[in-house]
Amino acid sequence: MSGRLTRQGHTGTGPGAITPDGCAVELYARLSAGAEPEVIGSVVPPGASVLELGCGAGRVTHPLVALGYEVTAVDESPQMLERVRGARTVLSAIESLDLGQERFDAVVLGSFLVHSSEHRVREGLLRTCRRYVKDGGSVLVQREGADYRTGLPREREDAAAGCVIRILSAEPVGDSVDEVRAEYVFEDAHWTQTFRSRQLSEERFEECLGEAGLVVDRCLTPDGVWVLARPDER
Repeated sequence: MSGRLTRQGHTGTGPGAITPDGCAVELYARLSAGAEPEVIGSVVPPGASVLELGCGAGRVTHPLVALGYEVTAVDESPQMLERVRGARTVLSAIESLDLGQERFDAVVLGSFLVHSSEHRVREGLLRTCRRYVKDGGSVLVQREGADYRTGLPREREDAAAGCVIRILSAEPVGDSVDEVRAEYVFEDAHWTQTFRSRQLSEERFEECLGEAGLVVDRCLTPDGVWVLARPDER
């Protein structure tokens, strides 16, 4: 990713390029979007401008483009961005993104990025969301469900991709941070990913958004994983 070194506690194995945060490019090109485009579409009007932060290989980008959104897709991995089609792409770390005076109808921060183990990174991510959303616009944030770190190991099937996804463990490494191990099993390939993730209570999550100038509007999914936030215009 933009020449950055591998991050502490973030590793990955498997075929093809692995980004410094442990993400396998080919893996993320294979995974399906699931219900995420529909969740975004439930609150973002057709034809709106969308800033997708941490787009990866276009797993969600491509369905959004197909739905008629004008997508600007941001990632700090050039290998990931090479896989994105139909959207404007920007190579940048999210926390240092510079798009001048541009503003968007909606900003999407998915992939549980809000759980970054580094406070300064999380603060930078959320401030970028606030900076680039229009007044009255939408910020959609994906966070961990209440049971994300319990009942491990567990698995689920991504039938559309032909993959079994297993969360193997979440071992504490201090200060509310866990080192999470996951694996992705296809008939013809196998990947692993290890990353560090900070637990955020409901109260702390809302505090983090508030510190960035955002306020929670409502949850968009019954499990509370997708949250709609708005600019705090007080």
